[in-house]
Amino acid sequence: MPATGVTAMLILAAYLLGSLSGSLLLGKLRGVDIRTQGSGNAGGTNAFRTQGAMFALGAVAIDIGKGALAAWLPLHFTDAGSVSWLPYAAAFAAAIGHVWPVWHGFRGGKGAATVIGGIAVLWPAAVPVLFAVWICVLILTGYVGLSTMLAGLALAVLAVTMQVDQTRLIFAAATALLLLFTHRANIARLRAGNESRFEKARLLHRWARRA
Repeated sequence: MPATGVTAMLILAAYLLGSLSGSLLLGKLRGVDIRTQGSGNAGGTNAFRTQGAMFALGAVAIDIGKGALAAWLPLHFTDAGSVSWLPYAAAFAAAIGHVWPVWHGFRGGKGAATVIGGIAVLWPAAVPVLFAVWICVLILTGYVGLSTMLAGLALAVLAVTMQVDQTRLIFAAATALLLLFTHRANIARLRAGNESRFEKARLLHRWARRA
């Protein structure tokens, strides 16, 4: 088992890595802070709406990559078999860093892309399921936030139905709760009926109107 100090350093490193926000780093190169535009969130959706597809793609790629790297480091630099929870803790710490980034005044995004990066390393079989839930909800409703929240809940349901080990179950539940918390403003707007939609994503609605 790695020393307590090494364990703490890996989790801290994961948090600091997670604090490197893709949209804010790319925004510095462009001379913009997307937290002052659109919804004010430093995530991929607001990046797409305010800066365009290529900017958002780059931001999301960075955020997924840092989540994957945070999970990968404990697997390759410690005896992860003896501390099975450490890679999951590091992946979650990276998501926390994305939401509350020390480098950016603790005002970041909602953590979904960073979480996906960690899951891609630690539980790759779950990724297609989460993507399927996300894209289906998006096509049906046009709500990105709702799609992300339900994908997070799907991760928890998947963990329960597959009867995974306790570490993975806790990680899945914590991830679902984190995504619900970071999307609390979306929940309020959904209840009020003024949540923004991606109308072009509502393919079934568009097909029905044409029929």
